[in-house]
Amino acid sequence: MSGSLTEGLPLYAECRGRPAGPDVQHVVLLHGYGAWSYTWRHWAPHLEARARVVYVDMKGFGRAPKPDDGRCSPHDLAHDVTELVTRLASDRVVLVGHSLGGAVALLTALRLTDEGRRDILEGLVLVASAAYPQRLPPFVAFARLRRLATEAIRWLGPERIVRQVLRTIVFDPASVTEEQVQAYAAPLHDPDARRALVDVALRIVPDDIHQVVARLPTIDVPTLALWGRHDRVVPLWVGRRLQQDLPDCELHVLERCGHDPPEELPEKSCAAVLDYLDSRTPSLRGSG
Repeated sequence: MSGSLTEGLPLYAECRGRPAGPDVQHVVLLHGYGAWSYTWRHWAPHLEARARVVYVDMKGFGRAPKPDDGRCSPHDLAHDVTELVTRLASDRVVLVGHSLGGAVALLTALRLTDEGRRDILEGLVLVASAAYPQRLPPFVAFARLRRLATEAIRWLGPERIVRQVLRTIVFDPASVTEEQVQAYAAPLHDPDARRALVDVALRIVPDDIHQVVARLPTIDVPTLALWGRHDRVVPLWVGRRLQQDLPDCELHVLERCGHDPPEELPEKSCAAVLDYLDSRTPSLRGSG
């Protein structure tokens, strides 16, 4: 981890892959709600071979700080990510966001535009990304019941809760492994992490979501929307609408896949991302 990148920021970031340089692409990975950068482990070696990869644990999750300050809305998370991205001192940045991380990536793109830094953003990859008003997933709706959710995690144990949630979001529940359960449950043994999980759930829908949606057509960044056809958390209609609303967006749909392509179909999902990076983003700078 580079201290200069994260100094004063309530997030965790770790850089791996190619050495930093003026022509080296930076791929910034933003996980989903309740997750952390463990999500990207299958993609890691492939991305690191072609880019400098920045693994981010957003505020309140994984190894990131968990201050009890109430500043944990998607806008707050995007504020931190925007600052991190500008500290990379690179004009070849690709934001990759899964679920909540996708919403944060979209908000970061808008912030960079507002701050006159749109030029550093070379691409977006939105993986089952939240974007529009929709029914809250059951596990998020449950987390908003602060006292009940906190007690349930404490008494039933994080592993039991995480195992059930993972099985409900994937296409094939039998594919969930004990390694995944242990990895995603580990942070939730910390009471601060459980409190942060509830705090984010309570603020997960931006107050100005309709204004944000109205601005999506201004995000003129080459974008890949990557979706599982059987996603029950952020349904495929969201990906299709993003394809319509974003000026330069291609939609790639994975069959027999639910809400977590990097976990469920790691090879196919990563291949789609690499193809996008190789075919779309190098043309902006004339080099790969």
